Formats: sequence, structure tokens, C-alpha cells
Amino acid sequence: MADSNKYYITRQELQTHNKRHDLWISIQGKVYNITDWSKHHPGGQHPLLSFAGQDVTDAFIAYHPGTAWHYLDNFFNGYYLKDYNVSEVSKDYRKLVLEFSKLGLFDKKGHAVRLSLFAMASLFLLSVYCVFSYDSVWMCLLSGLLMGTLWTQSGWIGHDSGHYQVMNTPRMNKIVQILSGNCLAGVSIGWWKWNHNAHHIACNSLDFDPDLQHMPIFAVSSKLFNSLTSYFYDRKMVFDSAARVLVSYQHWTFYPVMCFARLNLFAQSFIFLFTKSNVKYRVHEIFGLVVFWIWFPLLVSCLPSWKGRILFVFASFLGTFIQHVQFCLNHFSSSVYVGRPIANNWFEMQTKGSLDITCSPWMDWFHGGLQFQIEHHLFPRLPRCQLRKVSPFVKELCKKHNLPYESVTFFMANMMTWKTLRDAALQARDICSPVPKNLVWEAVNTLG
Repeated sequence: MADSNKYYITRQELQTHNKRHDLWISIQGKVYNITDWSKHHPGGQHPLLSFAGQDVTDAFIAYHPGTAWHYLDNFFNGYYLKDYNVSEVSKDYRKLVLEFSKLGLFDKKGHAVRLSLFAMASLFLLSVYCVFSYDSVWMCLLSGLLMGTLWTQSGWIGHDSGHYQVMNTPRMNKIVQILSGNCLAGVSIGWWKWNHNAHHIACNSLDFDPDLQHMPIFAVSSKLFNSLTSYFYDRKMVFDSAARVLVSYQHWTFYPVMCFARLNLFAQSFIFLFTKSNVKYRVHEIFGLVVFWIWFPLLVSCLPSWKGRILFVFASFLGTFIQHVQFCLNHFSSSVYVGRPIANNWFEMQTKGSLDITCSPWMDWFHGGLQFQIEHHLFPRLPRCQLRKVSPFVKELCKKHNLPYESVTFFMANMMTWKTLRDAALQARDICSPVPKNLVWEAVNTLG
């Protein structure tokens, strides 16, 4: 339909262009054909596919600096969205983003990055010193825990550098990413960005968010018992008899599995780099992993006994235990849904699907910014040192529009996550014939 030399399409017509080979989006009422560009999108293709055929203004504002707007005209296809409108929540959200931009909050990174890099270097040197000063089991455990703490801190830096530029130039940012992630921790930064961007866009969608797709080990909702298809991994998450047994005991296996969750990160990094196409900096990343798998085994071999080596590796994994638990606390107990995320509900989706952890400012280093998960999901480009400052504004906006803003203590978040896993476990047991159990199992679960 033409009107004053403008051509319009409806939301329904826009929604038909939601495929990999036919991908349109709308931003502030203008329609863009990004079919070819999606293959080269720095954030990966999955976030675009999740929001394909929709108006993505809020998500675009959240993820892109002002300079990105200049590139949009290259993809404008001449159409405008006929029934384009903005909700009151979105209007207030965009005002907040504009206000934070004027205050320069997206550019003020403080000293957190320098302190983190200094802490990482110190932890590495201390761990190596303890290995070469080995004289007891306790020294071995200490060196392993220091190494695990280093990996945790490198994870926070990798997380930050994937969302915004922590260094002065993009080149230095990439160097820090590969050094802290691939070389020091053995985790591919490319894999993390591929996975994490999809999670942010499809927050708590059971079939689009990879961070909730842990079948057959964990299931946060009985909806997963329908063997949903993962649109991220492009496979069916089969809920068979084996999965049912594992899920039935997941509230007891959760913490033990988190002790060794690092192994999954190692495996996923190799799978990503050697099986996925169009991986940027593939050679650099593989080189980084090779560096890790040279120095880490060599360091372990410097311990004088196999007992010491095993304890060191176990302690290093145990040192990352809290980080892996934290990843789950922020979303496992929050609201989940099935289906494609709705871009127009950006603010509502992020607040309903995320949980904050209440803590004192001096503990911010420990949580790495994830304690303000709601704020982080709403403003992913915001440096972690600014999240506490913007928290009151987010609370106020949630209160104004009657939206949830859930913030609990670390202990309570663990209880909520455990209860979520337990509820799903008991539902899994009740499907068809019950899972075999004993008197001890019955006694523990009867008490709730």
C-alpha cells in the first residue's frame, strides 16, 4: 500500500519474512531486509532468527551504540510498518537508555577492568608458586582453589568484553578476550558469544534459550517433558526413560554436577571451533586453546604425586563451582515459556525471566555483575560498575508498570532454584509408572 510516496506493510505481512533465507525486521517503523547480512552479524545469526519478522527496536537500542544507526539504511527495503506503535513501557525504557547515554554511563568503565586483570595475574602467579612450593595436601588444595578463582575472574572479564569494549581499541579487546578466555581458562570466547547472545535475546524461552536446554541432565519445567525442539541446537530434546530417571533426581545431582561443569565448557569450546562454519578468528582461538592445554597439564605434572595432581585438578574445578551455580540462579527459578520471543515485550521479557541477587557493594567482585541480572539484561552494554547505580531507576520503572522486580539473597536464590528443580523432578516421577525409589528417598522428599 502506498501513501505519500511511502509503501507500508502490516505486522502480519512482516511476520511472514521470518526464515533464514527470507529475514526482515523493523526498527522504529522502518523495515529492513537483513537476509544476507545475518550471516555476517557480529552477534551471530541466532539472535536475528529469534526476532525475525518482528519490530526489534528495543533490542537494537539495548545492544547497539548510536554509531550503529548509520548502517541501517544499507538494508532498508523501502517499506514502513503500517501499524507501528510504541507501548508505554517501551517509551519509558528508551528514555532511560537515552538518559544513561547522556550521562556517559555506557562509556565509564571505572577501574574494574584494570583491577580484574591485576587480580588475575596475581592469582595465576600465586597458584604457580603454591604448586612449586608443594609440601602438603593443603598447599595443593590451595593452589587449585586459586586457579579456579582465576578462571572465575577470567570468566567475568570474558563476559564483559563480549558485551562491550573493555579496552581502548577493538584489537586490544579481542586480545584480552583470547588471553583471558582461551589461553588462561581453556574456554572459547567465540563459543561463549554465540551461546550467550542467543540467551539474552530469547531469555527463558525453553526452545530458543540455550541456557535452559540441559536435557537429559536438568529440566526446569515439565513443559520440557514434551520433547521440545531446540531451535538453537537444531535438535530434539528427547525426554525418554533415561532422561526421566536423571531428571527425577536432579535436585540432588545439581550441586555435584556444578562441581564439574567446567568439563562441559571445555567440550563445547572444541565442538564449536571444529564443527561450526563462519567462526571469526578461528585460528587465533584454536591457538589459544592449544596454549591452555600445554601450560595447564605441564603445571599439573610439576606436582610430585598423582594424589596431589588429582587434588589440584579437583580443587581448581571446585573453585569455579560458585560461578556455574550463579549462572543458574539468575534464571532457573524465573518465569519460562515455550515459543519464539516477542520483541515488542523486550522489557517485560527480561524482567520476568531474570533474578537479582542482593549483596553488599564489597561483594560485587565476587558476583562479577551477575547479581544485577535484570539490569544487565536490560542494558547489556552497561559496564558492571554502573549496574548498582541504575538499579533504583529499573525498580521504579517496574513498579510504575506493575512488572516484577525480584531480588533475593544468595541463599534464598539457591533455595528457589533447588525447589524449581525438585518440583520438576517430582512431576517427572509421576509420569506413567513411578521411578524406583527407596525408603530414604521417600523420607527426604516427603518433608519438602
